Amino acid sequence: MMDLVIPPGPGVPEGITVPSGELVERFSRSSGPGGQGVNTADSRVELELDVVASPAFTEPQRRRVLRALGSRLVDDRLLVVAASEHRQQRRNRVAARERMADLLRDAMAPPPPARRATRPTRGSVERRLDAKRRRADTKAARSRPAAD
Repeated sequence: MMDLVIPPGPGVPEGITVPSGELVERFSRSSGPGGQGVNTADSRVELELDVVASPAFTEPQRRRVLRALGSRLVDDRLLVVAASEHRQQRRNRVAARERMADLLRDAMAPPPPARRATRPTRGSVERRLDAKRRRADTKAARSRPAAD
């Protein structure tokens, strides 16, 4: 079994390697294409990681992962990813690892800075009001003249 490698990114400056001993792999029969081997080959892969118990994460990273992936976690601690898009078990194992690494890297990214409210410039306000006035004049010119 291979280690789970999370490449460097926001919130993960050096990247992380989760040892294979912390990952649990389960195999089952996959639905979909497969020909004669579809009912005999256990090509679907479920990859499981205990986020709370894993020493691979620092405490801030763990908190970010638990907050970001809270709805995806089983029992508020287990991250489970399944892959069954390929016919070969080996390719599904790689796909499950890539999917889990992407999820974890995105979850560990710090939140974006809060938006700082700004005011429109005087020129942009004047241009907007001038355009509104011109549009109103154009529409007013289309109406029938008032009967005096």
